[in-house]
Amino acid sequence: MPILAAALIMMAVVIGIIVVIVIVAGPSKGLASKTPKDQDTMLRLVNKRLSQNPRDPEALSHLADIYFKQESWEKAFKTYEILEELAETNQKLDPFEIHLRCGLCALEVHAFEPAYKSFSAAWNIKQDNFEVNYNMGYLEFQLKNYEKSVQYLSLARKQDGEHMPTMRCLGHAFFKLLKYKESMAFIRKAIELAPDDKESLYILGECYAEVGHTDQALRIFTHLRSDPVRGPNASLYAGNINLAQHKLEQAIEDFEFGLKHQNIEPAVLLELRYQFAIACLKQNEIGKAILLLQAVQEDNPYYKDVSGLIDRYEELNTNKNLQIFMLAPSVDFVALCRKIVLSYFNKSKTKISNIIVNRNEWVDIIADVETIKWTDMVVFRFIRNQGSIGELVVRDFHSRLKETKAGKGICISVGTFSDEARRFTEARLIDLLEKEQLLPILITVDAKLGSMPEAAQEQAHEVLDSDLVNEELYESDQSAAEDSGGIGGKAEKPEQEPSPA
Repeated sequence: MPILAAALIMMAVVIGIIVVIVIVAGPSKGLASKTPKDQDTMLRLVNKRLSQNPRDPEALSHLADIYFKQESWEKAFKTYEILEELAETNQKLDPFEIHLRCGLCALEVHAFEPAYKSFSAAWNIKQDNFEVNYNMGYLEFQLKNYEKSVQYLSLARKQDGEHMPTMRCLGHAFFKLLKYKESMAFIRKAIELAPDDKESLYILGECYAEVGHTDQALRIFTHLRSDPVRGPNASLYAGNINLAQHKLEQAIEDFEFGLKHQNIEPAVLLELRYQFAIACLKQNEIGKAILLLQAVQEDNPYYKDVSGLIDRYEELNTNKNLQIFMLAPSVDFVALCRKIVLSYFNKSKTKISNIIVNRNEWVDIIADVETIKWTDMVVFRFIRNQGSIGELVVRDFHSRLKETKAGKGICISVGTFSDEARRFTEARLIDLLEKEQLLPILITVDAKLGSMPEAAQEQAHEVLDSDLVNEELYESDQSAAEDSGGIGGKAEKPEQEPSPA
């Protein structure tokens, strides 16, 4: 009896060992059907085996498989890392499966460098696996290796042409490579599969803008203006498109929309304010523009040409006539120039005989002037260019004097004259007035007209109210000047219009 009992005990132990071995070494497919209670039992058995041998390949494989299916990514990642080392020498382990799963777990815990290493090892074993190609493409994109990213993702697309993340990443990679047409094809497909992907929609708008389809781009950016993430950038892009198309009111609306957002990136905030200010300047809303420019300067004193714009337009903001001279439409500019001509010579009779406008760049006013000491024809040229005026412009003005047989020329600019221009006028009856001399004239011109004798005032108002204010009467281009006797010739006036003299 004792022998029989011992035999029975020994048999029970052997059966138990066999059951454990079958459970531990059994196929992984069987594990999928285990209940949580069964998995807990398995974990206890596996951990017991690992307590005896921490690098037991079979036990580690089953442990990693359990963690992977439970989505315990951190634990699974650490376990697969050990298995990657063991797979180098243990032929019973599947190295491809281990590298693939290690890479997937590493991505889940944002360990991108180990993930790249694992997927690279898996790709070296098998190049036609979709998961490996997609994830290698994704990681190369994160590393800004866009050419390599496209290569891997193209392989993945051949294996699954409807995988939205592949289409999306391909489109973004082509965009980074400045291949906008290729990018558009994939991003459009990605948006079809995931219509709520605002980032891809924004990039599609940029692609449209880059290939010249500004209407489609504008529709996308206008749609995205209210998006809390992409809204500020979309508003900036939409505003810049409208600004380039001279749609100033729409551009201002876009910039205002963008500035209403919260938590705007500092760089985007600066550019929104700057472009908003530029749009306001084009609308002659100088006070509003200065406030925006000052806000930009407060955040970044060296941003673009902000300091120069503030210096220039603060002066304009306090000098209405300077605003007109530099920024107003041609009709208002010419009207101001006529005021200056009529009040330029003290105690004189000035009669304007002709006005010639060269687009919106400069205007020539020919006047007969009679003073106590002399009487002569004087030609005034008013130049709106704020930069340096060279010798060629002054030579052209001198030609105008010779053609009109004028006795004197006065060239006035809001900019400066070059040394060559000044040397050219040294022996000629031409006066050059720069901004420094122009400013006092602009400040006092209205007061001078008001202090004229009554008869002179009436004559001045007759001239100012005459039909010469109609810009179409004296607008001239190159061909018109040649038809009237060469560059600088007098523009002919329609027969139905009365002579300004």
